[in-house]
Amino acid sequence: MGLDIGCSLLAINALPINIFHTHHGRVTPTMLGFKRARPDSLCFGLTGDGGAYAIGWQSLFHSALRDEPITVIVVNNTVYAMTGGQTAPTTLPGQKTDTNPNGYDGATFFGPESLRHITHKDAYLARTAANNPKDIATYIEKAIATQSAGHFSLVEILSFCPTNWKTVGKATMDYVENLKKVYKVGEI
Repeated sequence: MGLDIGCSLLAINALPINIFHTHHGRVTPTMLGFKRARPDSLCFGLTGDGGAYAIGWQSLFHSALRDEPITVIVVNNTVYAMTGGQTAPTTLPGQKTDTNPNGYDGATFFGPESLRHITHKDAYLARTAANNPKDIATYIEKAIATQSAGHFSLVEILSFCPTNWKTVGKATMDYVENLKKVYKVGEI
C-alpha cells in the first residue's frame, strides 16, 4: 500500500501489510509503477482529497482513463488538514478555512463523478462516509474485485476533521451528515 503525505500517514502502524510513503500527490503513479513491476500484486493507494484531486489529479485522471488495475482510496475531509486547514478542491461553498476565513466562494468538485465520464465501463467508483464502516468494507471489497478483474477502482470516504472544522462531539457527526447531502454516497 502506498500512503500519500497528510492524514493518510497515520495508517502506517495500523495495518499489518507492506506500506511505503510517497511524495504528495504521487501515490497513484507510485502504485501504478509497483503494479507494472509486479502485475500479480494488489496495489492500493491511500490519499487525501488534496493529494488526489489537486496535486495528484493528473496522475489519477490518466490512470482512470487508461483503466489501470489499481485501487485508490481517497479520504475527503474538505480541507488540507495536516497543514493547517487550507482550502482544498473539495471545500464546500461557504465553508470557512484558514485561507478563506470569510467562506469559500468557488464551485464544488466531485472527484468520482468527474472520473465516471472517462473511465472504462467496468471500472468501480464509489463514495461512502467514515461513520458507515459496513459500506466502507463492502465498497473496498468490490474495489479489490474490480482491480483483480483488471480494472481501475476508486473509493472516496467522507471523513472527519474536527480540528479544522472547529467542531466537537455531535457537531462533528452532524457535519459529516451534511457532507453526505452534498457528496452523495453510493456507487457512482
